[in-house]
Amino acid sequence: MALDGIRMPDGCYADGTWELKMHVTDLHRDVSLRVTGEIHIGGVMLKLVEKLDVKKDWSDHALWWEKKKTWLLKTHWTLDKYGIQADARLLFTPQHKLLRLQLPNMKHMKVKVNFSDRVFKAVSDICKTFNIRHPEELSLLRKPRDPKKKKKKLEEAEEDDLELQGPLLTPGSASEVIFIGPVKGSIYSSPGLYSKTMTPTYDSRDGSPLSPTTAWFGDSPLSEGNPSILAVSQPISSPDILVKLYKPQSLLDKAKINQGWLDSSRSLMEQDVKENEVLLLRFKYHSFFDLNPKYDAIRVNQLYEQSKWAILLEEIECTEEEMMMFAALQYHINKLSIMSSDNHMNNSEKEVDEVDAALSDLEITLEGGKTSNSLGDITSIPELADYVKVFKPKKLTLKGYKQYWCTFKDITISCYKSKEEAHGTPALQMNLRGCEVTPDVNISGQKFNIKLLIPVADGMNEIWLRCDMEKQYAHWMAACRLASKGKTMADSSYNLEVQNILSFLKMQHMNPDPQFIEPITTDINPECLVSPRYLKKYKNKQISARILEAHQNVAQMSLIEAKMRFIQAWQSLPEFGITHFLAKFQGGKRDELIGITYNRLIRMDASTGDAIKTWRFSNMKQWNVNWEIKMVKVEFADEPCLSFICAEVDCKVVHEFIGGYIFLSTRAKDQNESLDEEMFYKLTSGWI
Repeated sequence: MALDGIRMPDGCYADGTWELKMHVTDLHRDVSLRVTGEIHIGGVMLKLVEKLDVKKDWSDHALWWEKKKTWLLKTHWTLDKYGIQADARLLFTPQHKLLRLQLPNMKHMKVKVNFSDRVFKAVSDICKTFNIRHPEELSLLRKPRDPKKKKKKLEEAEEDDLELQGPLLTPGSASEVIFIGPVKGSIYSSPGLYSKTMTPTYDSRDGSPLSPTTAWFGDSPLSEGNPSILAVSQPISSPDILVKLYKPQSLLDKAKINQGWLDSSRSLMEQDVKENEVLLLRFKYHSFFDLNPKYDAIRVNQLYEQSKWAILLEEIECTEEEMMMFAALQYHINKLSIMSSDNHMNNSEKEVDEVDAALSDLEITLEGGKTSNSLGDITSIPELADYVKVFKPKKLTLKGYKQYWCTFKDITISCYKSKEEAHGTPALQMNLRGCEVTPDVNISGQKFNIKLLIPVADGMNEIWLRCDMEKQYAHWMAACRLASKGKTMADSSYNLEVQNILSFLKMQHMNPDPQFIEPITTDINPECLVSPRYLKKYKNKQISARILEAHQNVAQMSLIEAKMRFIQAWQSLPEFGITHFLAKFQGGKRDELIGITYNRLIRMDASTGDAIKTWRFSNMKQWNVNWEIKMVKVEFADEPCLSFICAEVDCKVVHEFIGGYIFLSTRAKDQNESLDEEMFYKLTSGWI
């Protein structure tokens, strides 16, 4: 054994051992161990801890291979199996690291997250800690960079932003850092969070917990702080906050924001997320399943906050009347949020029953989760028949709308020159399956238009329908929306859709009886309630007066109902749920946009946002990715293949959005609510 210490030219010793270099991050120490390729990872860590001889709980530590960006978590694997040789440098570091998380309400909090877990699992653990159901709808997003800000001032601006928003936990709480993950069984001991036999957790009017905080969050660290900030909306304190936040100026800016979504199938460490970095927790997939105020006060509030900021920062377009309606709902929610909970509890039992009944109708279980018990005795498919004005826009045309007698049967609209000719051949016929349906409404101008983009072989045919009254518009709009999905008016969601449209229009009505309008007070701050576009267009006093007018339509709503109405109105906007990416389509000469929603892909003009062509997921056979050239290829049952190359974004992000929405479409109320992680990874992970 005299040769043990002799080192060979390749760096190995004569006895077959070699030096493995490691850095212990907690102690800022470099350590070398004599090892062989046959030693397993668990043995390496054991020898390292023995050599350090420091009394400390090392159970959360693991080895990280910097060069390969890989966690060595399979402790039974040998160094040879991992391919680790003498030139490797490993880090011995904690798996749980500090992260500064910005919630949808723009509040920041410090959390300790497992940097070795896949992002999908990490987000699931975060949501369990915060009592947010259906974590599959959320993910982590890198903070967008404002190109107008100078690089030197960027970090300073971020710090100011954090100070401006304030901490999540109240001063004097037991812990300033919330630990995310299964520690001592605490988080997973919270009863009934994903149970099919859940009991109501929140008051259905104001979203407050029905039980003490400790029961509300189980043994979660949130019970030691002030968890109400998650379920209670806090008014924007100063217009300076809006000024400091990044506002996308174009569709291309919106597409650039979406480059920042993290890969759900890889860990934070693998994606170069640094300790103490700011990440945004956001609802990524706009398909909100089983949204129930009795169990989801925090989820509802965070959804409301995300939609509120999207409107204020002009991430989504809305009309002037819609903006005033959103502002009125915000004003109402702000007023109720700062009132004491005692004021809400003084209502009579009758009022509570009425609110509960309204909420049962309002459970928006949105897109893909809509169900109804009242199917009715439908023996035939309902039809619509009425005089409707129709317009086919063409280049250089000066012709306006032409009135037809229109019948809506199944998913087809037939147009006749008169009612008497309805039994003959229609002058125009439209099959609406797969079409794009966009509202064009102005309440004060009594304009109720429906824009249809109907798919044809070489693109989309544009047709406009004009209705005379709100009621007619609501029925035809609801029928068009269902027909675009291949559903008829016999579907159980038709009547609910009609009522939602009428409710949305009613909230936009102006000019109620002036004697019921409260006088303008100092508690209205229009700079915090409407987007900058309208602040430039009108004086603050004018905006305040219009907000108070619109407030009369929502003044009787409870707090949680107002939030649900806000979310529902957000969903009614034409641009809702479209995630944009810059892409170059096969055969195209310039960059365009690919829009992804819960049920379709949309090819869009990059400058105007107009839809060029739509493809439904229901008609999709399969999709795959050529990782070398970043090309996504989608095959359909009865249409040519769609191929496009992702520009300025990893095609994995686009691939994950498609697979993610397919995964969400498989959810059903009658199934166990535990997440099928493996199925998610099969649909969204790529082979790189």
